[in-house]
Amino acid sequence: MSTGIVKDWRFTEHNMGPYHPESPQRIEAIYKMLEKEKIFSSYPIIEPRPAKEEEIEMIHTRSYVDMIKETSGQEKVYLDPDTSTSPRSYEIALLAAGGLLKAADMIMDGKIQNAFALVRPPGHHAEASEARGFCIFNNVAIATQHLIKKYGFKRILIVDWDIHHGNGTQHAFYSRSDVLYFSTHQFPHYPGTGFWNEVGSGDGEGYTVNVPLSPGKADEDYLFIFQQILSPIAAAYKPEFILVSAGFDIFEGDPLGGMGVSAKGFGALAAELMTLAHETAQERLLLTLEGGYNLFGLEGGVKNILLILAGQEKISPPKARVSDSVERELGPVFKAHKKYWPV
Repeated sequence: MSTGIVKDWRFTEHNMGPYHPESPQRIEAIYKMLEKEKIFSSYPIIEPRPAKEEEIEMIHTRSYVDMIKETSGQEKVYLDPDTSTSPRSYEIALLAAGGLLKAADMIMDGKIQNAFALVRPPGHHAEASEARGFCIFNNVAIATQHLIKKYGFKRILIVDWDIHHGNGTQHAFYSRSDVLYFSTHQFPHYPGTGFWNEVGSGDGEGYTVNVPLSPGKADEDYLFIFQQILSPIAAAYKPEFILVSAGFDIFEGDPLGGMGVSAKGFGALAAELMTLAHETAQERLLLTLEGGYNLFGLEGGVKNILLILAGQEKISPPKARVSDSVERELGPVFKAHKKYWPV
């Protein structure tokens, strides 16, 4: 299998300050791991291109894009209490979105089978006209709209396993049925959205699936959710392309999280998504980096996912079982979506 990696050291040039958790060290740790592990030398490296402003405007407003553009060259501009720019942040944010667009096109052209966009700044909190939660442009939403516009897809699945709910991605597609947004996230937690009864509106009713979780969930719990909730929904929806907001802040020991997923657990989640992509999406699977602030978790999680994507490791997770308390916690999700899906 041919697995592309979007990689560019320019992503280190967006810097929100020496004590900010979303620091250049995150991408540095991943890139150094890739260079150290000789097995990854054969993976095609995708050099990102800057997204065009009209591509960004498929999701974001013109005035917002102009506002971010005006920060160019300025030392520090606060966009929200958690998010700021540095002199090249606008340029680097265009590169992050463009990296996903280029990877998506390469998958569609048959040059690669799947890809992992190792980019920053992350994106899933960014709203149409507002930066939030370390995010400037919503990379995964822009790539999704690009695929719909350019290739005419009618059914795209976005899976978001970041510990924080992807409010921006949800809002971008909340009233549409051509995108199914599936999110697991710690709750209550930032940004406060993603309750189980947020299921979409209008034509999009039933096409937003939120799985809010209390802290402490580990590999087995996430596998159970993927096997018993995501898998039957995806089988019924039949996505033509699958995108993933891959947050590594569900790693055990992440300073901003409270979950307990292991490095191997990320590989198991990727294996479940590989199965879904094989069954309905002609193997089309594109992941993008979101959160994750434990460097060991980033290194180990990305490593295990890439090995799975390229078929260099095989995982066939057994049917996961969870405690009665976890199953009760998931009860409202099952109840909310039984009317829409065979869960």
